[in-house]
This record gives sequence, C-alpha cells and structure tokens, in this order.
Amino acid sequence: MRKAPIYFFSEEVNYTVKNKILIRNWIKETIIAEGYELEELNFILCSDEYLLAMNQQYLKHDTYTDVITFDNSEGLKTILGDIFISIERIQENARQFKTTTQQELCRVMIHGTLHLLGYPDKGKAAKTLMTQKEDQYLALLKPKQ
Repeated sequence: MRKAPIYFFSEEVNYTVKNKILIRNWIKETIIAEGYELEELNFILCSDEYLLAMNQQYLKHDTYTDVITFDNSEGLKTILGDIFISIERIQENARQFKTTTQQELCRVMIHGTLHLLGYPDKGKAAKTLMTQKEDQYLALLKPKQ
C-alpha cells in the first residue's frame, strides 16, 4: 500500500504519535471502506488552550473539547481535512475511561475521520451510530496495537 497522504503535526505540545504507518493505513482503509477517496488528511495535536481558542473563533463555543474537524474537500466522496486534537483532553479522557492515551487518541482520530465521512454526533441516534462506527473501525486496529 502506498504511503497515505496523512500527516501529523503538533502545536504547543510535545507529543509523538506511535505506530504512524499502522495508523495511516488504518485511517485510509476506513475511508476506502466508507466509499471515499483520500486526498489529504492532517492531524494537528495541540494543547487545551490552542483548541479552546479555535473552538471560540470558528465554532463560537466557549468550552474545552477533545477534537475539532475541518472539512476542506470540494469534491463528492473525497476527504481533504484537518483534525485538531487536544492531547490534554485525550490524556484526561484516557484516565476517566480507564484506557491508554494511545487507545483514546485512536478513538478520537477515527471520530474526527467519521465526521469527514458524513457522520454527525448530535442527537441520541446519531451519537449511537457514531459510537458503533468508532467501535467497528477500532476493532480492526486493536489486534495490531
């Protein structure tokens, strides 16, 4: 499989994603399974404050969050986007849900990707479907972690 155009950046945090090749391939396989084509996907790992400022500026929400997804695609069934993830939120969520930071990071990465694939998470039915899709795709990664 050729290198997937998936990139990892950091803003205001010192965090290195583990198993980048595995994660790139997993995300790309998810996108293909959903019938989409990957143009480019950027994961930007950042601090709580960095993501809070983005949430305030772009979404007019004055709350901390773990992920914000920006869809920059212009064509149908193509993925071109930026997914900003707060490492501090991920670490706190991992403690709260009694999982590892890496597992929580993967859940949030696939959550953001699913948003780009058209899955909302507002409302009970949408949240239920989103969680089912997260679990479905995380199961494909788990044996390899």
